[in-house]
Amino acid sequence: MSTPTIIIYGIPNCDTVKKARTWLTDQGVDYQFHDFKKQGVPADRLPGWLKAVGRDKLLNTKGTTWRKLDAAIQARAADDAGAMAVMQEHASIIKRPVAEWDGQAGGRVTVGFDADKWNDLLKA
Repeated sequence: MSTPTIIIYGIPNCDTVKKARTWLTDQGVDYQFHDFKKQGVPADRLPGWLKAVGRDKLLNTKGTTWRKLDAAIQARAADDAGAMAVMQEHASIIKRPVAEWDGQAGGRVTVGFDADKWNDLLKA
């Protein structure tokens, strides 16, 4: 069994990202962390994430960042192209963490943290 190359995307002060990173460390799993605040949202990854998990799962329309957005900006996110543009401009509306389990675009992608699911992915 080989451990996948894992890239975690998110914001370091997000509680769910903290839990996910702590869990990976506790499992002895090496991973890379991509900080949306410092490194931005990787535009080349967004299409693959949307294809893998869908706009409804990737775009956090329940959070405070979304609620604070102007209605015109929210309306732009009604299709994938518009949603990608809005996510580039407002990284905090992306549900976190986004995890790439194969370390590449087009690989396995999850959004959020579920220890049982992640454990299964590590064994896959």
